[in-house]
Amino acid sequence: MNHLRLGVNIDHVATIRNARGGAHPDPLRAAKIAEASGADGITAHLREDRRHISDHDITRLVREISIPLNFEMAATDEMLQIALSHKPHASCLVPEKREERTTEGGLDVAGGHNMLRHYVESLKDAGIRVSLFIEADPRQLEAAQRIGADIVELHVGAYCDTEDPMKRQSEFERIRKAAQLAEEMGLECHAGHGLTYGTVAPIAAIPTIVELNIGHFLIGEAIFVGLEMAIREMRRLMDDARQAVA
Repeated sequence: MNHLRLGVNIDHVATIRNARGGAHPDPLRAAKIAEASGADGITAHLREDRRHISDHDITRLVREISIPLNFEMAATDEMLQIALSHKPHASCLVPEKREERTTEGGLDVAGGHNMLRHYVESLKDAGIRVSLFIEADPRQLEAAQRIGADIVELHVGAYCDTEDPMKRQSEFERIRKAAQLAEEMGLECHAGHGLTYGTVAPIAAIPTIVELNIGHFLIGEAIFVGLEMAIREMRRLMDDARQAVA
């Protein structure tokens, strides 16, 4: 069985902390629990408005965790300089709008490749792996390859959010085909956004996807069962799904 990596996004531990201020709950503590519970990496998004993860959080994560940090960032000069100063294992370029609650869709790499190329090249020159968060669209995959990305992370929100079985199957097929195309193009393929216990298995069973990034659901589930148990259950579901198609 090819190991399917789990990246745990800790943004919303910081959201809860920031709702009241102070130091608790601590995202770094969550990252260390995630590592001990079967996570292969930690994802943190430093937004322009600093609504959850802070600059200090990133400094501590880089210094104190021993598994890879995936630094999610908008394609801005400010975020580029922060990434270059910390040199995380990977940087994932994501779209960002001030008014959104969370990332609402993938980057338009095909439409903005000239602007994005500078960020991709600057990060890669510093030895940082570069991921682009995109829709499962061949045009976006081709553009990601053209500007030199190492990784694409497929936005699976539409698949996760729909309750219509036919639409979910259609979205799943779109993701599956995009993951296959990514492998054929030499792009490492990840997936994320909105995955839950109920939606993870089919995505985990796609053999050309090598990593899932999951956050909000796990932090929410941790309120009821604890973070370690929530992550271990997700890890079990992912492994079972991958084993079934091995």
